[in-house]
Amino acid sequence: MKLSIITINFNNREGLRKTIKSVVEQTWRKFEYIVIDGNSTDGSVDILEDNSDDISYWVSEPDKGIYHAMNKGIDASHGDYLLFLNSGDYFYDNTVIQDIVNFNSCEDIIIGKLLFLNNNEFSNVIAPITMLRFYGGSIPHPATFIRRDLFKNNRFDENYKIVSDWKFFIQVLIIEECSYRIIDRCISCFESGGISAEKHALKEKEKQEVLTD
Repeated sequence: MKLSIITINFNNREGLRKTIKSVVEQTWRKFEYIVIDGNSTDGSVDILEDNSDDISYWVSEPDKGIYHAMNKGIDASHGDYLLFLNSGDYFYDNTVIQDIVNFNSCEDIIIGKLLFLNNNEFSNVIAPITMLRFYGGSIPHPATFIRRDLFKNNRFDENYKIVSDWKFFIQVLIIEECSYRIIDRCISCFESGGISAEKHALKEKEKQEVLTD
């Protein structure tokens, strides 16, 4: 399995440091590591320069938001599978990639578990994945390995600020019925700062736009 790990960052210096540390401490290191920074001004670039020997490719320049940055990461990648581990997220332990490689999976999407640190609970994706899954949730992208070929015809929609990954998973899993595998392995940890009422309203508005498009 040729793997690309992609981290996007904007003014999250300490989160970026934590993410990079978890990547470089993996016991299996035969992967490509890409960092897309949105022209941060908080010292994030210093972190990137200090770790440049462990990063295959990085850039710090203005972008149009999170999904534009993720698309830039896709364009820069060469792996068969992509994992988006954004700044502040980090691997559950240092043998995650070794274990994933040992699974020898060939499905389009490989879905592991995500630990939500704010409530110490794991994500729980159950097969079969149907549209019902997306009414109340999504697929945890920091714990999901996506075959790069899926992005040839499906990019993250940069018209949305919050739900483009949700839209992407509906497109490939529900509409296109791509293959997937759910594994009983925690991949990464995610610390949510909570979502404001304003952002929640925008999220619901964007979801309705996707469903009626």
